[in-house]
Amino acid sequence: MTEKTLSQTKYSVLDLAPVTEGGTPADSFKNSVDLAQHAERWGFNRYWMAEHHNMPFIASSATSIAISHVLHHTDSIRVGSGGVMLPNHAPLVVAEQFGTLETLFPGRVDLGLGRAPGTDQLTAGALRRNLESDPNEFPEQLEELRGYFAGENRIHAVPGEGLNVPIWLLGSSGFSAQLAGQLGLPFSFASHFSPNNTEGALRLYRQQFRPSDVLDEPYVMVGVNVIAADTDEEAEYLATSLQQQFLNLVRNTNMLLQPPVENMEDVWTPREKLALMQQLGSSIIGSKETVRAKLESFLQETEADEMMVISQIYDHDKRLRSYEIISEIMNT
Repeated sequence: MTEKTLSQTKYSVLDLAPVTEGGTPADSFKNSVDLAQHAERWGFNRYWMAEHHNMPFIASSATSIAISHVLHHTDSIRVGSGGVMLPNHAPLVVAEQFGTLETLFPGRVDLGLGRAPGTDQLTAGALRRNLESDPNEFPEQLEELRGYFAGENRIHAVPGEGLNVPIWLLGSSGFSAQLAGQLGLPFSFASHFSPNNTEGALRLYRQQFRPSDVLDEPYVMVGVNVIAADTDEEAEYLATSLQQQFLNLVRNTNMLLQPPVENMEDVWTPREKLALMQQLGSSIIGSKETVRAKLESFLQETEADEMMVISQIYDHDKRLRSYEIISEIMNT
């Protein structure tokens, strides 16, 4: 097999619409539009937003509306969900929402789907009104959703029916990897928070893959945290905001995205540090030269067709600079 190179690999953006300490969700959406416009100019392939609930530091809970906002302020970049958590919604509603987006912005909309709730159990109950919806019912929900787009259901999704909205399956374990392979759908793996499962899930997807009307061969996108700056030292400093975010999740302390700190040893315990290093083990942090070398290594390990980059950085200008550095790497 010929080794893939960074220049042959597509790059995309995952935006969690971070709400920073001292900022508001309105600021987050303004920053999302600005980042998407820059990403479009810099040659990124797609721009995805994620559904999370009851997390004060993430503003993109009404994901389809946030996607629409970005679509209205960009011209060509693909925009979609990374992902919509299907168990939280009636498949008909998802078909109508993304059918509407595809009708308004033809050929620019992606529908990435996850089977996790994207929140805690109490909030999941508030979203669904009950918890009878079992994540193991995800294949049936997916079949119903695809049926609306294909016009195979008794009920018609308008807009939606007859439209080609590309569906991706997202996962952090083997379940969605196997299902995506069996259905011949593209697969996106959340290596940015589940690095230890990456190799096994991608192998399972490729082993289980069956050609379909959608794909002739497997297509893998891998999420990866990248904190790039002009020096290694600055990047390590900026990355402490990401580390604090995951630490607050571990501690179950609902805090906005925090500014960077000089020394994380003053913030976490040795046990917490060990746990976070396991979860953030695939993160790529450093200068352009460091990031390039680590991306090349990551690409050879995963053989990804596309990388979806998450730069969770407190300062918006520094966040833009991180993606700019990535664009310089991918365009040389």
